[in-house]
This record gives sequence, C-alpha cells and structure tokens, in this order.
Amino acid sequence: MKSIKSLFFLLISFFLIACCKSSCEKSTENEQLVQQYFELFNAHKWKELSELYIENAEFKDPSLGTGIVKQSRQDFFKKYSELNQVFPDLKDEIKQIYVSGDKNVIVEFVSTGTAPDNSKFELPICTIFTIKNGKITKDLTYYDNFDETK
Repeated sequence: MKSIKSLFFLLISFFLIACCKSSCEKSTENEQLVQQYFELFNAHKWKELSELYIENAEFKDPSLGTGIVKQSRQDFFKKYSELNQVFPDLKDEIKQIYVSGDKNVIVEFVSTGTAPDNSKFELPICTIFTIKNGKITKDLTYYDNFDETK
C-alpha cells in the first residue's frame, strides 16, 4: 500500500512539473513575441509587424472608438503607415511586461514622436495582448485620448 501511495505521489508530482514547464515555456514564447513586436514597431516594419497578428484580430483602441473592432492585417498596416507619416520618429519604450497565464501579456510603455510642426508628444499606454498558437488574436490598448481642442 505504501508503494502505491509513493507511486501515486510521484506521478502527481511529475504531472505538475510537466504542466508548469509547459506553461512557463508558453509564457516565455509569448513574452518573446511581444519583445519582437516592439522591435519591429520601433524599426517601423509595419508589414512584418502586421504578420504577428491573425488575419482578422480584435482591437480596442481609443482611436477606433469605444468598442472592440476587428481589423485585418492590411488595416493595421495602413493605420501605422499613415501614423508614421505624421510622426516619422515614432517610438515605443517598454516600461514593464507582465505575463498573465498562458495566453496574455500586458505591457506598459511610453510612445513618443515629433509632428511636422516640431511639437513632440509622450503618451503612456497599456496594452493587453492575447496570443494563441504564436499569433496575436487580441490587442486591447488603453491610453488617455484627451483632445485639448475640445
């Protein structure tokens, strides 16, 4: 009886270690994908960046309205290419990355750039990425979209 309990304990321990290892590996892969995302963003490689997403990902972004919007890779490419025309030195600096479970990565970062009139901006942003099978399926972005002209 003692050997059955020992065997059972050994099997449970092995199972828990294997699950933890799998979850940790997935978290590391997702964090690496997010790091790659910001490298591509800062290099202004919009096509390559768009390919980190599934074809029609879900986005929440104050610039798109208040709800969740599905956008294609082409929509993403167009949006960031146009934004880059206005802010040619657009750059994001990661402040903190938080891995949450096996499919979510939360990133605090600051976006900066210079407009054609030489005015500069600095915008703190928080994004929650949901990643499945090595692709971003959701991009929920939060920042203060306050418009001083109103």
